[in-house]
Amino acid sequence: MKAVILAGGKGLRLLPLTKNLPKPLIKIGQKPVIEHQIILLKKYGLKDVWILSGYLGEKIEEYLKDGRKWGIKLHYLQEEEPLGTAGALKQLEGKIKNDFLVFSGDVMMNFDVKRFISWHRQKKDSFASFIVHSNDHPFSSDLVEVDFENRVVSLLSRPHPPERIFRNLSIASVFIFSPGIFKYIPAGKKTDFEKDILPLVLTAKEKAYAYSSPEYFRDIGSLERLEAVRKDYLSEKIKKFSLKNKRPAIFLDRDGVINEEVDQLCRIEDLSVYDFAGPAIKKINEAGYLTILATNQPMLAKGFMTEKELNEIHKKLETELGRQGAKIDAIYYCPHHPENGFPGEIPGLKIRCNCRKPATGLIQQAAKDFNLDFKNSCLIGDSSIDAKTAENAKIKFIGVKTGYACKDDKIPVSRNFPRCQNLLFAVNYFLNHQGKI
Repeated sequence: MKAVILAGGKGLRLLPLTKNLPKPLIKIGQKPVIEHQIILLKKYGLKDVWILSGYLGEKIEEYLKDGRKWGIKLHYLQEEEPLGTAGALKQLEGKIKNDFLVFSGDVMMNFDVKRFISWHRQKKDSFASFIVHSNDHPFSSDLVEVDFENRVVSLLSRPHPPERIFRNLSIASVFIFSPGIFKYIPAGKKTDFEKDILPLVLTAKEKAYAYSSPEYFRDIGSLERLEAVRKDYLSEKIKKFSLKNKRPAIFLDRDGVINEEVDQLCRIEDLSVYDFAGPAIKKINEAGYLTILATNQPMLAKGFMTEKELNEIHKKLETELGRQGAKIDAIYYCPHHPENGFPGEIPGLKIRCNCRKPATGLIQQAAKDFNLDFKNSCLIGDSSIDAKTAENAKIKFIGVKTGYACKDDKIPVSRNFPRCQNLLFAVNYFLNHQGKI
């Protein structure tokens, strides 16, 4: 697969650094951002790369030359007038015949490129795939809404109205496109993907899919973000966050841990997030652990609510956490229930499964999806069911005194475990004993 790096833009927010230097040549460690990108592409076997430059583009070509130093082949096109991210790509119409990878030259990233390409190819009808990720500033990010097959149904452009609720799925500016994308880009006109072209693609009912990744993607578009990226590089956070590397997670039960316990919660207005939940989850994020929600949702099987209604509840949850700079990396839920006899129940969901806690199906699926380090992972919950789940999965467990306060005694648990006042105390306890990664 060919790759395209969008390396235009003047980088005005990075002045004075960009007075005589294009953004992609700003160094992270001892190498420019674009060199880190080239090394990443070579690592995953992408050796044919187009660089679309603009402002001071000749300096990029002077530095990278033909790419032979890294064992790849580089091609260059330099725009005379700013064309935007999509307008610049239009220059390649007729030069690329198959699906291709494209990303911005000012994004520092470390992700499993091969895994993303494989995922895209499995979606045989995919016109476009793009990487999305949860972040700690969703209100200043362009977001997507997806259906249950991860097909993008709409784009939510910033700024977001205060009443909007959303899944925290931010566009990482890494895409795979079919060559058909060129027909949506007008020639010689300044256009951008998020604002101008992707809405046209969705309106035309082309199939675009969102690939959710917890890996490292961060632009250096401002002095503040550049400083943060350099800090992440020195701490080796960037190196560690690829799915190629094992990474521990803190699993969280939902009701009684993140939000108040409500009997059979199935109405969005009944969701009340604890005040301490945002700060607690933000601490998990900052410590480098994946934050994964694992919850039983038998109300789906009982017919008390639909998956659409559950999704709205989770949108509200992610929005409220996002307001506090906290994010959840993934949500896993079991929709099943083993007992019959509920009016309106869904027969296909009334089964004994391997995902209803205390079974470990949700935990095992997360382990597969995220290449988890179980030895250093943990589950925080409020019930004997959560404790037994951790025991069955062979991971650490910390109980909280909110919700059922681990006093429900629904099932026997064969080991002792620490009990903390609430989620924030539990996170502090775990990090004090385990430490950051």
